[in-house]
Amino acid sequence: MLSGLLIVLLPLLLGYLVPVRHAGLMHLINRGVNASVYLILLLMGISLAGLDDLLAELSRMGSQALQLFLVITCANLLALWWLSRRLALRFEHSPIVAGAPTTKLAAMLGSLALVGVVLGGVLLGLGLGWLGGDAVYGHAETLAEWTLYALLALIGCQLRNSGMPLRQILLNRHGLAIAVTVALSSLLGGLAAAPLLDLRWNEGLAMASGFGWYSLSGILVGDQLGPVLGGVAFFNDLARELLAFVLIPLLIRYHAPLAIGYGGATSMDFTLPVIQQHGGVACVPLAVVSGFLLSLLSPPLILFFLTL
Repeated sequence: MLSGLLIVLLPLLLGYLVPVRHAGLMHLINRGVNASVYLILLLMGISLAGLDDLLAELSRMGSQALQLFLVITCANLLALWWLSRRLALRFEHSPIVAGAPTTKLAAMLGSLALVGVVLGGVLLGLGLGWLGGDAVYGHAETLAEWTLYALLALIGCQLRNSGMPLRQILLNRHGLAIAVTVALSSLLGGLAAAPLLDLRWNEGLAMASGFGWYSLSGILVGDQLGPVLGGVAFFNDLARELLAFVLIPLLIRYHAPLAIGYGGATSMDFTLPVIQQHGGVACVPLAVVSGFLLSLLSPPLILFFLTL
């Protein structure tokens, strides 16, 4: 169990130890992360194409993802609503940032494009399987595993060079409170959803530990539990991001912890421009801190629960 956990965590830790001071190199690392994510999602689609009775498996995957998403969302929203009442933060007079870099529509289309990559992988896998036989699917899984190791190393490097020292992050009590609330309520939701999905308790916890980081959760879960459950984890976390784009403009002025927290790990990147645009600059530190902590927590938690 520990050896398997170490093999996957080691690239992440090694990447975290590497300081990057050259902006051009950091840009290449960011591009490498994006390219790795797209490649692994394409390979996930190819692996899905190798399933027997593909349509039935895809239908089951969609049903399980919806159930998991609804249970975790209810747990998150209740816990974050309680936290919003406790903290009583208000940002209605915060200045709005004009011309935020990403519109809601563009961000949502970017998220949905990842679904297109998976579906494209399924179609490609069907064609490759027809030409090369079932061996194609085994090669796709092996390549996805090695790409995962490279991705984890690059992600570790990103986290190390995010510009925010861990000391500064841990001293932001509101951001820390949001991250802890999201993490605990998500895990409770995953535990509650496990029997509904016919999963072991630790598998339910692993599926809930993505905190919106769909590109990583789908990969890690799929590597250990197979492409179907990897797809469930992916679509569950992708749905969180899509709903966050809807909730943030509606709630952030009067329930900032709820709006920021529901974005989960994406609050430090994909949903941050929307948070900034509708909540003002005062919301940015909370979003970055909570998103960073959840991003830091997600990979070890997923791997830990998967190896129990």
